Amino acid sequence: MTGNDHSLPRHEHGEPSGTPQGVPGGFLHAFDVAVEPELLELALTHRSWAYEHGAAPHNERLEFLGDSILGQAVTVKLYREHPDLTEGELAKRRAALVSTLALAEIARGLNLGAELRLGKGEEQTGGRDKDSILADTVEAVIGAVFLSTDPDTAARFVLQLVEPLLDDPDRFSEVLDPKTTLQKEAAVRGLPSPAYDTEGTGPDHARVFSSTVRLGDVVGRGEGTSKKVAELAAARDAAAQLRAARAKRKPRHASKAGAQAAGR
Repeated sequence: MTGNDHSLPRHEHGEPSGTPQGVPGGFLHAFDVAVEPELLELALTHRSWAYEHGAAPHNERLEFLGDSILGQAVTVKLYREHPDLTEGELAKRRAALVSTLALAEIARGLNLGAELRLGKGEEQTGGRDKDSILADTVEAVIGAVFLSTDPDTAARFVLQLVEPLLDDPDRFSEVLDPKTTLQKEAAVRGLPSPAYDTEGTGPDHARVFSSTVRLGDVVGRGEGTSKKVAELAAARDAAAQLRAARAKRKPRHASKAGAQAAGR
């Protein structure tokens, strides 16, 4: 990595496509935090962009910092709120909350992909929606918030980011063991165990695996650097779709029950 956290390339550069009016950071308004513009720009700069701009600084140092802050804030939160859980159970929950999948979901909720500064290669291969890039950027933004504010503000920012996931107990089983989640769903529906269709492409040193799994009318897709990782990603995708479908049905059931009660 080159440069330090406050040194940014001073030469002309293009703004990332999708960024409103070329001004990054709109996603921070809801959190009431102010981040130094140079640090925020650095947090949104992927190494692919830096490589194409004379080895300019990029966000990996901030990512390193943010990863530590994220882990500490989540660990303290879980420890204080779940005195009944064992060390192993706490570790599993933390792993789910700080996983690449969880952070990528957070990033998509913030539309963070639209604000990234990516190199042409990553841009052309869908880098704005890659789980790994999105997750790393969330950590870099956390690092930028920490350096721009104070430890308490940064911890509060982290907890605001993960709060929707903390309120969703099903997330832990989906993230940690999505294949079992799908097998249980198949059993409930009277369907055979889900089968995975996985293929690898590319040279041996940079092989990428793509996997597809089907459960009824739900199709999950995932990619990874190994067959196992790709299949887990596909299972998580399918499990997330099933959860979203259940969430959509709940309000209808509730309103129907309310109408029946009112009619009595």
